Amino acid sequence: MMMNRLICACVCGLASLFVAVKVASRHVRAADAPVTYAHQIAPILYKDCTTCHHPGGAGPFSLMAYADARRWGPQVLRVTQSRYMPPWLPEPGYGDFADNRRLSDSDLDLIRQWVSTGMAQGDLADAPAPPHYNATWELGTPDLVLKTARPYTLAASGTDVFRNFVLPYPLKQTHYIRAVEIRPGMPQIVHHANLLIDRTASFRRAHPNDWQDGVAGMELQVDAGSMFDPDSHFLFWKPDTPVLMEPEGMPWRLDPGNDLILNMHFKPSGKPETMQAEVGLYFTDRPPEKQPMLLQLEDDEALDIPAGARDFVVQDEMKLPVDVDVLGVYPHAHYLGKDLQGYAILPTGEKKWLIWIRNWDIDRQSVYRYRKPVFLPKKTVLHMRYTYDNSSTNIHNPNDPPVRVRAGNRSVDEMGHLWLQVLPVNQRLGGLDPRILLEQEWMQNKLRKNPKDTIALFNLAGAYMGEGDYQKAAATYQRELAVDSGDTRTLTALGVAYEKAGDSQQAVEAYQKAISLDSGSMDAQFDLGRLELNHDNVARAEEQFRAILRQTPDDASAHSGLGLALLKEQEPEAAQAEFDKALKLNPQDATGLDGSAQLAIASGNPAHAVDLLEDAVKQDGKDAEMREHLAMAYVQTNRFGDAATQLRAATTITPDDPMAHALLSQVLTTTGQLQDAILEQQKALQLNSNDADGWNNLGVLDAREGKTAEAREAFEHALRLEPNHAQARANLARLQASAGKF
Repeated sequence: MMMNRLICACVCGLASLFVAVKVASRHVRAADAPVTYAHQIAPILYKDCTTCHHPGGAGPFSLMAYADARRWGPQVLRVTQSRYMPPWLPEPGYGDFADNRRLSDSDLDLIRQWVSTGMAQGDLADAPAPPHYNATWELGTPDLVLKTARPYTLAASGTDVFRNFVLPYPLKQTHYIRAVEIRPGMPQIVHHANLLIDRTASFRRAHPNDWQDGVAGMELQVDAGSMFDPDSHFLFWKPDTPVLMEPEGMPWRLDPGNDLILNMHFKPSGKPETMQAEVGLYFTDRPPEKQPMLLQLEDDEALDIPAGARDFVVQDEMKLPVDVDVLGVYPHAHYLGKDLQGYAILPTGEKKWLIWIRNWDIDRQSVYRYRKPVFLPKKTVLHMRYTYDNSSTNIHNPNDPPVRVRAGNRSVDEMGHLWLQVLPVNQRLGGLDPRILLEQEWMQNKLRKNPKDTIALFNLAGAYMGEGDYQKAAATYQRELAVDSGDTRTLTALGVAYEKAGDSQQAVEAYQKAISLDSGSMDAQFDLGRLELNHDNVARAEEQFRAILRQTPDDASAHSGLGLALLKEQEPEAAQAEFDKALKLNPQDATGLDGSAQLAIASGNPAHAVDLLEDAVKQDGKDAEMREHLAMAYVQTNRFGDAATQLRAATTITPDDPMAHALLSQVLTTTGQLQDAILEQQKALQLNSNDADGWNNLGVLDAREGKTAEAREAFEHALRLEPNHAQARANLARLQASAGKF
């Protein structure tokens, strides 16, 4: 099972939520009429302030009513004139962002006039209706609510706290998520939160004794799973953005066995506070139509900031291998960050700004989504340039006097990251997934800065696997093992690379070494069992699957793998029992569905097999053998057109598989498409020229098309391979006796 390991950075910030209100005309000069709350100030507050400043919100006071605004008016004046509030860091003109919360100069002037002239109320009947903030779920009852296992109590004082809470996904079906709402339980103490998807529950397994209470830390590492599956969504929350809506066509996926990890940043309030967070998920039946990806520029290796340094610069750049639309940007630094720039140099030499923050503030960071996607053509070079201030004049500096600061995961350490969410565009349909090319360039960029970056090596090898370059993948895994020879996940992935490259012996050795280093390495055991099964070493395969089940009896994949072994051992009842266990644990287990279908065909129920295999193909549409099984079930139910469709898909997935071409030839023969059938049989023989049966079949097709000479040559070729091939000999005799009519 190939693992693609990713560092999921604890990126700290969220996009803002725009609350639409009916806005009255604000731009009234003092000379024309006095500035009043009802006419000019309420619309400003409702649009840009009350998302936090409402009863029960994250703000320290409410601004929903005139009395509230009058009470806090002088403070509102101070924080707006300094642009500390509302939180909005990007410089105007350096990126056109949606939900821009920066107050205009005219809005600032109105607030200043209102406070200086006595904060008049005006006629409240003329004020816009105040926005409504739901006390429960903004989008109504979620389809699924996940809750932290136990309440967490934050101490009254001390430094900022970062905590990771694991939320296991309990359902047995895959679902696509169109929206998520985080309810932290005590929003006043939560600076931000973000969600990470742990495809293999790796973080929970790494913390078996404390995951239910939350695990301390600012960054964490999780396995992305058994496929190229880049973490592609900004799942970041701040108090003014309780609902995270995904763009049309871009839901994200949760599979059985996944965990969500809720990473939360707390700020002590002066008294102990207890919270228990909830996450509401909203489903859609439509799978994603667009496949975005997150890219990161960084050079944390260069972050070593001397005490007193005012203008310490860190830079990074990366060339795009494909055309992309940039959908959003997230700049991140800690307390010493001062000037954060992100821009692109187009192939023409033109500079296009992505974002510029002149006065960074870790407490007001966010994800910024563009009003319209920013198109960047292939060969554009992405740039980040961050400047840090480690002097005593930096009011955010946590150290007085300043001390040397390096890169690290603590808030008092430093970071320099620029995340971009990109959507590849202008790609050839059916070509290589462009995200693989982006991943390769990203990881190679990281390795240019640190050739021993094991995570970059692992991910680069995974990208080569996705490209189908198994030799290069194996070599890259070996580079990583030269740095860390005891990494069992890398050894397991190396085994998969060897297996895909056709070197079964080295694959077995890699799996066995992983198991010898860690007897609980279930991925290596599973892959070794699967390999042994494919080579008909059934007893050894059964041994591996049973070893997994002794450790984890609820492993659906191990039950279905054991079922296949028992099926090959001619134990259908025992095999069906294992398939049933697998499907009870995971109704979408493709192998269990496939195995049950094989038993249904054997028992004379091809219609039931079709139902099972159609479900299996929905779960794993890239398994060519499963599509071949479905095609054969269609044949038995006289659905030859559907069978041909599945076999054509199989030949697209594995174009070098002679069996898929041969089966497609047989189905096309049945439907009378003889010329296409001949072409497919010829493709099969180009891939396996020693198949005597295939040459005989080609001869029959040529004879039926009246191609006597070609038919004779095909039958004779079959007999050269197998002199005793009875069918080829009989067909050749029939061809000669009928003077070319077959």
